[in-house]
Amino acid sequence: MGVEVDLSGGMPGIVVVGLPDTAVQESKERVKATLKNSGYAFPMRKIVINLTPADLRKEGPSFDLPISVGIMAASEQVSGQLLGDYLFLGEVSLDGSLRPVAGVLPIAAAAQKMGIIGLVVPQDNAQEAAVVEGLAVFGFANLSQVAEFLNQPEKFSPVEVNTKQLLQRSQFTGQDLHDVKGQSFARRALEIAAAGGHNLIFVGPPGSGKTMLARRLPGILPPLEFAEALEVTQIHSVAGLLKERGTLVCDRPFRSPHHSASGPSLVGGGSFPRPGEISLSHHGILFLDELTEFKRDVLDFLRQPLEDGYVTISRTRLSVTFPAQFTLVASTNPCPCGYYGDTLQPCTCSPRQRESYWAKLSGPLMDRIDLQVAVNRLKPEEITSQPTGETSAMVRERVQLARERSQHRFQAEKSISCNAQMQSRHLHQWCKLDEGSRMLLEGAIRKLGLSARASDRVLKVARTIADLAGEEHLQAAHVAEGVQYRTIDRMQ
Repeated sequence: MGVEVDLSGGMPGIVVVGLPDTAVQESKERVKATLKNSGYAFPMRKIVINLTPADLRKEGPSFDLPISVGIMAASEQVSGQLLGDYLFLGEVSLDGSLRPVAGVLPIAAAAQKMGIIGLVVPQDNAQEAAVVEGLAVFGFANLSQVAEFLNQPEKFSPVEVNTKQLLQRSQFTGQDLHDVKGQSFARRALEIAAAGGHNLIFVGPPGSGKTMLARRLPGILPPLEFAEALEVTQIHSVAGLLKERGTLVCDRPFRSPHHSASGPSLVGGGSFPRPGEISLSHHGILFLDELTEFKRDVLDFLRQPLEDGYVTISRTRLSVTFPAQFTLVASTNPCPCGYYGDTLQPCTCSPRQRESYWAKLSGPLMDRIDLQVAVNRLKPEEITSQPTGETSAMVRERVQLARERSQHRFQAEKSISCNAQMQSRHLHQWCKLDEGSRMLLEGAIRKLGLSARASDRVLKVARTIADLAGEEHLQAAHVAEGVQYRTIDRMQ
């Protein structure tokens, strides 16, 4: 997008064209006040401001600074020599100060690809934009400093950010897996999910530790690489959440929307689309606690992003695609009363009630969840005992090694970063079965009634189990363990 300013004779005033929204229309008054209060003259002429391209709707206060600079340059109050090589972005206050705006990082990345030399932004956005390499970023506190920069650019130096140091400072300090008592089967499932990027659901009675386990998954995930961190940061920048996360998002996101969340809040939306929870979970975790409490039509919104890794939001005048490569982690009770299969308290639900309860979750959605784990309540002696499990750091080391093995395998496949993202053609290549493993899987398909998609998920999990064991080829034991994580299939 660009801003063109023309000064001509006629009745003094400002006309903004190019499909501006209300916030852009109101910039006329903000710009007029900020120029006067900053000590610059506001031209008493007819001013036409054209926002290009004319057929794309413009929104937000980001156009305040370029409009101000355009008027100052057109009235010869500042030099216009740099305007063709620099991009200006920011909101102006009535006193001349510059306020930060959302979405600066993706704009900076796009500017760098377009060959623009530099970017001029409010001071509070400078560190964010400077993450993009090969782009000179200048941050200023007020309009007067921007004017001085345009007249004497040699007096200023661009902002610099050491991205390597930012990533090195990233150390997970959240909840540790060592705090979990017992639950060895669930802990193993967490490790497999982290190593292969597999979707996971915990099924168990209230108080069994489902949520506690899920919230410890981020602590065993491998750290973000710079390219991944840049993608995540851009999404949070567009959503206006970067101030909460800092200059660069260095930790994998963990989003946990309430079960009252709507479909648009998950996938994104609005007249000018903004990313939803699934995109904010990109390269991280989307945790849905009490999964069966979500509306079925809301959960069905997850099916396409889980399969494709992105979500497309279409509007009349534009279509926006947001990345959504996330790991879905969910928890739910096994029945309405919560105690079906519990050894300590009997279930009071009828078979029809249990069937209706699970009907809230569609078969295609459950097929896309690789690991389905039953979590039982702890015995009294386990509750009073001291934690004896491994720490998150110890498990993370194994996860990192498994990820490195899989990434080495996928080095020629740019679209794949973990086992969960494999397609059918990849399974034929990297998940070959010997006779014993094939017969074992066929038996499981018959007994559990697994769909073709669910059987592929078993193979992906088995591939991750083999990677954790340092094995190149799948063995019957890997497939057998993969089948054990189809709890819901065995319950139904």
